[in-house]
Amino acid sequence: MNTRDYKEILALAMPIAGIQFAQVALTSTDLLMMGLIGLEAIAAGGLALLLYNQLRTMCVGMVTGVSNQIATAVGRSEKRTGDTEPDDAAKAEIQGLLRSALAVATIFATLAGFALIGLGYLLPYLGQDAEVVQRAKPVMMTLAPGLLPMLWLNVLRQFAVGMRRAGSLLKVTIISIGVNVFLDAAFIYGWLGLPKLGLAGVGLATTLVQLWTFGVYLRTLQRDEKLKSLIAIDLWRADIGIVKHITRMGTPIALTYGSEAAITSIATILIGAFGPIALAASNVVNQLAYIVYQLNIGLSQGASILVSRAIGKANPGEAGAIARRALTISFSVMAAIGVVYIVLPGLVLFPFLGSENDPAVIAFASTLLWFAIAHQFFKGSQNICVGLMRGLGNTKAGLFNTLIGYWLIGIPAMVICAYGFGWMSFGVWTGLCLGFGATSLLLWRRFLQELDGFENRECDNLTASRTEASATS
Repeated sequence: MNTRDYKEILALAMPIAGIQFAQVALTSTDLLMMGLIGLEAIAAGGLALLLYNQLRTMCVGMVTGVSNQIATAVGRSEKRTGDTEPDDAAKAEIQGLLRSALAVATIFATLAGFALIGLGYLLPYLGQDAEVVQRAKPVMMTLAPGLLPMLWLNVLRQFAVGMRRAGSLLKVTIISIGVNVFLDAAFIYGWLGLPKLGLAGVGLATTLVQLWTFGVYLRTLQRDEKLKSLIAIDLWRADIGIVKHITRMGTPIALTYGSEAAITSIATILIGAFGPIALAASNVVNQLAYIVYQLNIGLSQGASILVSRAIGKANPGEAGAIARRALTISFSVMAAIGVVYIVLPGLVLFPFLGSENDPAVIAFASTLLWFAIAHQFFKGSQNICVGLMRGLGNTKAGLFNTLIGYWLIGIPAMVICAYGFGWMSFGVWTGLCLGFGATSLLLWRRFLQELDGFENRECDNLTASRTEASATS
């Protein structure tokens, strides 16, 4: 085993995962602070956060492909000049992509914000407890504006990743967590003369921290000697053609990500019908799995960039090796975390439920941790496979296979297991795991098929070249 190859993936994946952790840290601390208010606050606030993450994930999908486009522009420049520094044509192309991506982000984040608010008014028709809905709506309203700076930050991230200079947000993450906790408490209790907003203040705190984090990351990139000349945030000058191209490429990715998030949202809504205790326990376990999942998102995007480069170099065999390395890293980490869930469930749940006196919630959540283990393996591997397919230039296969895995297998399985078999919340989680597992297998099979196609074409090209050389001689 060549550790250098694994370090190459991790070097790309960890900065991406770091920014993902920064985002999830906000919603995780929000859920922790909601626990100070009570059980119904966890149920209502957790539901609001889950729907927020649903729309956030889809928005991020709209701009995810920008990193591949920027990497391609840099690659073409290297081929033209033999220099790693982008030439003038590449610089203009990268700036056009960046400002157009910011325009796309602004449009779709605004639409998603209104959609999040609208969902608050639809919850009563989805079988949710009236008190839970009443408390969730204000949180959704205060979270909605934060989608704008969140997506702007993700555009900058894709720009930096495409340039292979994502950098680290560790310090910013640590500070943002502290600021978020303080603002959560300040708005909950009305500290320092701030309005006492209760649960709604948690959403407002997250929105303010999102805006601050975007500003800090922008400033960080502007100080980077290699990136500062490429930064173009004048989105009002966006090229309509590029905006359309980013949208066409991003739509299948957004729908794939949205389909992935939707099955979790549907699962949460189904669990909500079984009462606040089941919903609160599920929200906590889902948040734990969501935290761990961010590593797989980093591995997915890092592997995607490396596979694109390998295909560009006409080396599909290397693309297969990259895929195996990414999955090996993922499975190793998921297994280690699974052991912690099994051995120390009380410690894992304590930050969220340590102050909760109802032992029923803790017992429920402890059992759900077993489902979280399978969930992390299946959901993580299918996301990596989506990234691998994107590396091959195929953004539609992910959508097609998730439609089969989630909507034809996962959701029917949730309903059958929950109501047909009478397993209730545990049945919903069983169906959830089956949906992710089926999708992972379908995507891996498709990736191997397309990789074989690349290898066969390379063999045919090599044979043709040799035949032509022999004929010439």
